[in-house]
Amino acid sequence: HVQLVESGGESVQAGGSLRLSCAASGYAYNMYCMGWFRQDPAKEREGVAAIGNDGSTNYADFVKGRITISEESNKSTFYLQMDALKPEDTGMYYCAAGVSFCSGAPPPYWGQGTQVTVS
Repeated sequence: HVQLVESGGESVQAGGSLRLSCAASGYAYNMYCMGWFRQDPAKEREGVAAIGNDGSTNYADFVKGRITISEESNKSTFYLQMDALKPEDTGMYYCAAGVSFCSGAPPPYWGQGTQVTVS
């Protein structure tokens, strides 16, 4: 049973920082691509960052330089460090995983989301 559990979302002021965590279990996560998405109720869900099973990373243009995706050495937990937060970063943040996710396939596994609010 694949499970992804996010934590770390909260309300912060613009310019502040947050670190989101995603605890993974139930699959061979060392073979998977993992990533973060976000969704504001007024917008479509958008990809934020991803990390491949080889440690390579990709970021959406709107977060480059402000957000870093990383993972534990055993790949059971991965993180999203967000700095210089802006009000437009507000949204529900979801972690996701899948074998082919980093190649463009929709990730089959999702967490329940953690809310980030920047004011």
